Amino acid sequence: MGVSENPVWLDSSLTAGKAFDGTWSTALASVRDVKEPATGQVLSQVGIASAADMRAAIGRAHAAQAAWAATGPRERSAVFHRAAALFQQHFAELALTIARETGGILPKGQHEVNESITLCHLAAGLPMQAQGQVLPAAAGRLSFARRVPHGVVGVISPFNFPLILSLRAVAPALALGNAVVLKPDTRTPVSGGFIIARVFEEAGLPAGVLQVLPGDAEAGEALVTDPRVPMIAFTGSPTVGRRIGALAGEHLKKVSLELGGANNLIVLEDADLDAAASAAAFGAWFHQGQICMASNRILVHESIAEGFKARMVGKATHLPVGDGASGQVALGPMIDAKQLAHFDSVIKDSVKQGAVLEAGGTYEGLCYKPTVLSGVKPGIRSFDEEPFGPVVNLVTFRTDDEAVQLANTSQGGLAAAVISPSIGRAMAIGQRLRAGMVHINDQTVCDECTNPFGGPGIGGNGGSVGGPADIDEYTQWQWITVKDAPPPFPF
Repeated sequence: MGVSENPVWLDSSLTAGKAFDGTWSTALASVRDVKEPATGQVLSQVGIASAADMRAAIGRAHAAQAAWAATGPRERSAVFHRAAALFQQHFAELALTIARETGGILPKGQHEVNESITLCHLAAGLPMQAQGQVLPAAAGRLSFARRVPHGVVGVISPFNFPLILSLRAVAPALALGNAVVLKPDTRTPVSGGFIIARVFEEAGLPAGVLQVLPGDAEAGEALVTDPRVPMIAFTGSPTVGRRIGALAGEHLKKVSLELGGANNLIVLEDADLDAAASAAAFGAWFHQGQICMASNRILVHESIAEGFKARMVGKATHLPVGDGASGQVALGPMIDAKQLAHFDSVIKDSVKQGAVLEAGGTYEGLCYKPTVLSGVKPGIRSFDEEPFGPVVNLVTFRTDDEAVQLANTSQGGLAAAVISPSIGRAMAIGQRLRAGMVHINDQTVCDECTNPFGGPGIGGNGGSVGGPADIDEYTQWQWITVKDAPPPFPF
């Protein structure tokens, strides 16, 4: 593969059982093995935070935040330029670590590191932008509004793209003057947490400004309910997102929730079938379908349905599945046995409800074969739920109106796509879809660091992160007026 099998910069002995608080001196309540999904090999041992550990970390972040916010914009910006250089310097080691810990293929790990470099460069630019605006005011008074940090931002990140989905919140939040407490998923604590900690440690981020500690629900609830944390950024399942939203609402906190939902790829009858099948295969099966933007539903015009199905079955039959880090396969293992069992139950229930299993539906270890279901429609579990596994759900339609109606039969979603050479028609369909992001002649797993990212309903809470949305997310308005002297008042 041309990649070292012996990491030298990510020293597991440094992080074993510890939280990161600017140093690695704080021991956590318990220790847990982190296993490689493909082999079952123990990759590392990490500490698991208790609620008390979390509250202590919040205290440290709260104490460090004001001085960081008062740091000059050029000094803050420089930290992120150095961080980007460190991601580049250790690129190969980090990419392999991510591939092994997440069960992804090596190009997926490389993608996460590449995007992290860009995220750091974008964050470096945030302190250098205008931070407010002058407002209309009567003579003798200066009135302006400025953006100020929230204080401490809590970030809870998932297992599937752990580095990107942690850093996309951590980097802009820090750059805009907040301190951050990051709780990565306990299945991917190195990719989602300790890589970031090591990078910012060497980049010169002041001690205490970033706290990283893996933990279970107990630690997460302590983070969400602590009054010293005015904002929570969460990426994960709708079930957990609803719980976090409810707890945060009780404590009057700002929340950024990115949850998932149904993503629809619509293939019109004039589409190039080979190109459309390739797009659908990538959108549905990349990283074993464990992506919030995965093409859960492939809506295909009935006149081309048989030819399209044959192409998908052919791809499913021939795509190799195995150890993603080996460089020899297209799909790696699912993250753990619990996730595989959930996905397998979705497939089996869907077949019982009337879907036809055309390919796949079996697994070895944690490696689930790419699966194709036809005859999928509302009322079938794989249509109604987000499967979060490697399945192509084939849904047929007759008219554009029916396609839109089927696509919008959901509680919300992040992404949608339409494939057709008739751009005007595809755009007209796309504008009617209930999705936060719409792509014409592409698939749904489509993202850039510079775009606002979010969706309606269970796609999130209606907001967006990324690109132009970051300043709105990670700061709040403060109105300031200045007069030469106090005016007289009637009291």
